[in-house]
Amino acid sequence: MTAERISPLIDPFNRRITYLRISVTDRCNLRCRYCMPDIHIRFLPREKVLTFEEVETIVRVMARTGVKSLRLTGGEPTVRTGIVDLVARLRAIPGIEDIAMTTNGMLLPKLAEPLKAAGLNRINISLDTLKPERFKFITQFGDFNTVWEGILAAEAAGLAPIKLNAVVMKGVNDDEVIDLAALTLEHPWHVRFIEWMPFGEDGAEVYRLDGIPNAFMPLTRVKARLEEAFGPLEPADAEVRGNGPARSFKIRGAKATIGFIRPITEEHFCARCNKVRLTADGKLRLCLLTDHEIDLMGPLRAGLDEAGLEALLRAAIQTKPERHLVNEGIIPNLRRMIQIGG
Repeated sequence: MTAERISPLIDPFNRRITYLRISVTDRCNLRCRYCMPDIHIRFLPREKVLTFEEVETIVRVMARTGVKSLRLTGGEPTVRTGIVDLVARLRAIPGIEDIAMTTNGMLLPKLAEPLKAAGLNRINISLDTLKPERFKFITQFGDFNTVWEGILAAEAAGLAPIKLNAVVMKGVNDDEVIDLAALTLEHPWHVRFIEWMPFGEDGAEVYRLDGIPNAFMPLTRVKARLEEAFGPLEPADAEVRGNGPARSFKIRGAKATIGFIRPITEEHFCARCNKVRLTADGKLRLCLLTDHEIDLMGPLRAGLDEAGLEALLRAAIQTKPERHLVNEGIIPNLRRMIQIGG
């Protein structure tokens, strides 16, 4: 179905907004150390989380203004009761062409097929290591074999492309980048390496991880390691289907690509940003790495109609920053990654 399009959402830097990431919950069944460190995060009470009807309303208005791609995130989106129904409801909205999900994969063995049947197109699965004991260390509650079964279930269900996301951490999992990249030689799974993004708190060292004082790893070094092992990486013939910022390459003869997402070290990373984020508590977050947000839930629950919501969205888009300022020492601290959904 196509939506009756109206004037598109264009930010002050002439970037057209076509992509919405929706955090459907701040809860998760894992406790990954780089995403949800050992601090006291209080999960939202149910009444503070957007209802499916509220999510539908926001998406319906945004679809009319040119948003055509959605990604469901969390926390962990598969722990939200009724997630399959939500996918079906969003799929029915005119103008929505693509629905993706980012998940830790723990519940995919039973949910991959129903999600595909409901209208989910494709999936990203977090996989920071291929070593079961290390997987347990990083995730604290995770089981590698269950996630591997989830990847296979997603493939069997026809969710494609499958992308495996690995956050590279020096001294934690950087010794596995060659093994992770080698998955593309045997499987049609796209491996994407991601730089660890900082979310500070009270001036703490944002890249400290269990005694490792600085676990940040620039992906330029990862690429160099891969080329030492596999030879020069070839630029991918075409962008892998998706809306994200990965720069894609291939090992010669591989079945899938290797992507590098460099929000910290890529100079022009923000220049092509086409996305905004909707948090589980109904805030429109204009940039992942800045704390500026606009409340949508409050006005909706106060009776704001769709015309008013459209006006609010248009005003909000005009406050989207040109770029993040992490490299100038301005680190977001309002939320942790788990409370945004990446």
